[in-house]
Amino acid sequence: MTEQEPPELPRGIALAWGVAANPQRGPKREMSVERIVDAAVELADAEGIGAVSMAAVASKLGFTPMSLYRYVSAKDDLLLLMQEEATGLPPESHQDLDGWQAQLRALFEAQVLVYLRHPWMLSLPISGSPITPNSSSWLDAGLAALEPTPLTAEERVAVALSVTGHARWYGTVLAGYSDSARSSGLSPDEVSAREAALFDRVITADAYPALRHAIDDGVFVSTADPFRFGLERILDGVEAYIAGLDRGEPHRGESEWVDVEPAELAGDRRLREARKAVREAEKALRAARKLERQSLREAGERLAKAKKPV
Repeated sequence: MTEQEPPELPRGIALAWGVAANPQRGPKREMSVERIVDAAVELADAEGIGAVSMAAVASKLGFTPMSLYRYVSAKDDLLLLMQEEATGLPPESHQDLDGWQAQLRALFEAQVLVYLRHPWMLSLPISGSPITPNSSSWLDAGLAALEPTPLTAEERVAVALSVTGHARWYGTVLAGYSDSARSSGLSPDEVSAREAALFDRVITADAYPALRHAIDDGVFVSTADPFRFGLERILDGVEAYIAGLDRGEPHRGESEWVDVEPAELAGDRRLREARKAVREAEKALRAARKLERQSLREAGERLAKAKKPV
């Protein structure tokens, strides 16, 4: 039985690891993968990811697009290398902190800062596990922080991914608020106040009782950080789980993904049409219930008015 050959590294990943073959022709010394990536990152930081094209990067460097293609043969490879460059390495200072929780908090905060410095990264799709050097270093740092715990290898990965995923979601929201503040000229607090006022106009106690209650309690203008609260509860949950393991309780691993029908993943046309019909029916039902609530309220007001003494 012959051993299966390992898969060939895609060129973008090979470039990230520095093991791709150098171009045989093209500008010497003046051009390099590093210069191309640096220029692309500068362009994305200044103007957004939509401004990045091979032609725009080539123009920024003073070369033709064909010169770039000798070094980076596809835009997808360029985006991968840009993400790798912008991600950078995790700060070594987190290793000086005591305990896995403190170290994961520090990594969380550092990741959020990466997204705030390079918000265009958040628009890039997640196409798989981190295979490039810098991205792998972040995952390695999270796993290293959890090594002293009794968690299994699978559980350590799950915890590390929970923290990094929460950091990405936090970065998405913060970057969105920052962009809104820049484009509107308002401060972040003023953006929150405007958002609260908009919610206040459209959210009624009849249709959204729990959300209306939250608005009345001032959640949208509160200085409390819901993402920090969420992170702490993730860590508290892992701490409680570890305490159970220390008491001899068994590991509780889950092996199944979200249950999705194969036809839904395949994009079956008739299934899409059926899903659309269900959504339309649900929308009509919500509208009918809203009308029902309004009619009940108006009927109650008329009844109360009729009962008043003349």
